[in-house]
This record gives sequence, structure tokens and C-alpha cells, in this order.
Amino acid sequence: MRRRMSAEIVSVAPQSTAHAAGVATGDRLIAINGQEVSDVIDLMFYGERELEMVIQREKKKLSFRLSIPEGEEIGIELRPFRIRTCTNKCIFCFVSQLPVGMRKSLYIKDEDYRMSFLYGNYITLTNLTESDKKRIAEQRLSPLYISVHSTDSEIRNAMLGNPKAPDIIKELQFFRNQKIRMHCQIVLCPGYNDGRQLDQTIRDLYKFHPYVSSIAVVPVGLTDHGKVRAKVKPVGGDDALRALETVDFFQRRSKKRHGDPIVYASDELYIKGNAPFPPLIEYGDLPQLENGVGMVSLFQHQARKVKIPQVTKRRRFITFTGASFYPFLKRFIDRFRKSSINIEVKEIENTLFGKEITVAGLLTGRDVMRSLSEVVKREDIILIPDVVMRERHDVFLDDVSRQDIEDLLGARTVIIESTPKGLAESIAVLC
Repeated sequence: MRRRMSAEIVSVAPQSTAHAAGVATGDRLIAINGQEVSDVIDLMFYGERELEMVIQREKKKLSFRLSIPEGEEIGIELRPFRIRTCTNKCIFCFVSQLPVGMRKSLYIKDEDYRMSFLYGNYITLTNLTESDKKRIAEQRLSPLYISVHSTDSEIRNAMLGNPKAPDIIKELQFFRNQKIRMHCQIVLCPGYNDGRQLDQTIRDLYKFHPYVSSIAVVPVGLTDHGKVRAKVKPVGGDDALRALETVDFFQRRSKKRHGDPIVYASDELYIKGNAPFPPLIEYGDLPQLENGVGMVSLFQHQARKVKIPQVTKRRRFITFTGASFYPFLKRFIDRFRKSSINIEVKEIENTLFGKEITVAGLLTGRDVMRSLSEVVKREDIILIPDVVMRERHDVFLDDVSRQDIEDLLGARTVIIESTPKGLAESIAVLC
């Protein structure tokens, strides 16, 4: 007999419709409008303004009829689902390159289509069941974010370390036929999927447009840990320039045919190739911004519109970033300095992961403290970009907290929004 699905309710918002109806924390949500519920996606899909909820409370089964006012939510939060993990052994897997001793959650290899739909996490489609596919199609779980790497099965399976991985073309065909939108990424690994292989992969993916809505080419990230370096070499300047030439070719063709580039190179490729960034308009609606595509152009565009604040208090500010973004942030910071605002920006070297990991989002609190210890004075204010902090927390990747920074360096810290406007407004408030 099939086990009945349900999801535990971990909180009920006060004054919500659910609270008024008598729904309580600890109840198990079995069904909405006759449809079984297993997670928050079911709640999103089956939830309507008029609904009947079936609840399991201890040994009792209860039914509630709710009428949700326009503009309001049901008012319940479900326990997060258990994330389905990856069984691939990718030659470039970043998790396998993490140093030992970090918090356990960092070692989770996510391969869950629900996380892809909800949060834009990239998946390889190697663990989908027929039931998963049916659900994706029925509930229109779109868009999905898919790691393709290569459309040549032999090369892709070698990169995934999974000889049994399904044919990616057939998987994409299924989703195209179901009208599911997809954003694809190609992690560029020299010697595997570059050159002609990169060209062919983009050509194959291009055939699925418009359901393949965007294609991003990003360089492999290599740390100083694990055994990945024995299998994969880093993307050098020449590698980056060749990849950019390929991307540019497809962009020009796509814009001529569709008015949309479709294919994009990550910011890191432009930096590695010492190539100029395209203007922001060339990135469309920034479909892969969280994948590091268009961040620099967006920052530069926003920076031009920011008005430098007029300050009255003579305070010294210090902020920081990773090596990749440092030149761009420094140019913006120089505008503040020309307006007599005393602010310094520090480039932080990543000693935990290695010098080749240059993005700000992977900086650690220990490296920040080490780099700032010789320049910070007690009267300074340290502006911490929120991109280096864990979401909804005030701790770095290595669990060093904002308070730890204050205690060690003896200066006040303020977490700021990682945008030109966020920096300017924070200085205006603090001065």
C-alpha cells in the first residue's frame, strides 16, 4: 500500500486565515482541494483562494475550509523537504574541492529539481524518475536550471564521472515537448569541452530555443584542495579569449535572428581574457545573473546613476572585495574619495580555497580579518558587503561572525547591500 504523503506545518502566521481557522504548528498537511501534498511546491500549485485543507493532528484527521482574501497568503510554513543529493563524480566538482572541517551543509551535493525550480540551482538531470518528469510537466515547474557541459554523451559522461548518465539531448527534448523553459550552463574545462566541442554544444542547445532560454559559459573553478587539479587544468587567458570568440559568434547570429543574444559568457571569462565587458543592454533581462553573468556590467550601469553623498562627519570607512571585482569597485570608490569621503577598499586574497578563487562570495572571515588587521583603526567603520555573508545570517562561509570581526579588529562593522546604491546610502546614513 502506498504511503500517504504529508508535510509538517512548522509555523502558522498570527492573524492569518489559517490561524483564524484553527490550523496549528505541528499539524501535518495531507491534502489541499483533494490533492495530496508533499512539499511547498504542492502548496504553491494547489493553493487557491477557496480551499479545503485536510490536516493530520496526532491521531485525528481534520478538515478546514478557508477563504483567502485577495493579496494575502494562506499563512503556513512547511518543513523544508529533504534535498535529493548528487551521485555523479564530476571531474570538477566544487564540493569535492572543499577543505576539511567546514560546516556539514557545505558538503551537500544538491541534485534536486525542486531546488532548481525554487532557487535556480543547477542540476544535471541524471537522477530524475518518470514520476519526477510527470510532476514537472503537470505542475509546470519552469524554468529549470540545467548543467549541460557537453551534448556529446561520451564527453559529458566522462565529465560527470557517470557512465550511465542519460542522453542530455533526449532529456531536453522531453522538457521542450512539455513547454518547460530551461536555462543551461556549460562549465568550461580546457581539454574536455572547449574548442570545437564548445561550438557543437552551443549549436545543439540553440536548436531548443525558445525553450532553452539562455546558455551561459562559465570557467571551471579550481581550489587548492582535493584531486581535481590532476584531472582538470584552469582556464587561462587564451582559453578565455577563444571561448569569448565562440560566444560572440553565436550572440551576433542570435541577435540577428531573435533580437536576443541567448548565449552569454560569465564575467570571469572577460576578466581572465582581459576583454572589455558588453554594455548592460546586451544581457537582456539578466537571466543568469546569479551565475556570475552580467554582474560587472550591471554594477557599472548602476554606479553611473548613483549620486555621491555630501557628508559632514569626517569618518574613515574600509570595505573589501575579491580579486576579480577589485578593479571595478576601486574605480567606483575613487569617486567617493574625489568628493573628500575617506574610504579605502581592500583586495582580499582567498587563502582558504586558493588564489584562483577570486570571487567575493567565497571570501572567508579569517581572510578578511587577516587582510584588514594591519590597516583598520578603532575609529574606522568596516563596511561588509552582504554577498560574503550567509543568507539571513551575519556569519561568513567559515562561520566567522560579524561580531568576531568587531572583537578582533576593535572597529565597528556594518553589513551593506552589495550595490552602488547600497554603498552610497550606507555612507550617507553613517555620516
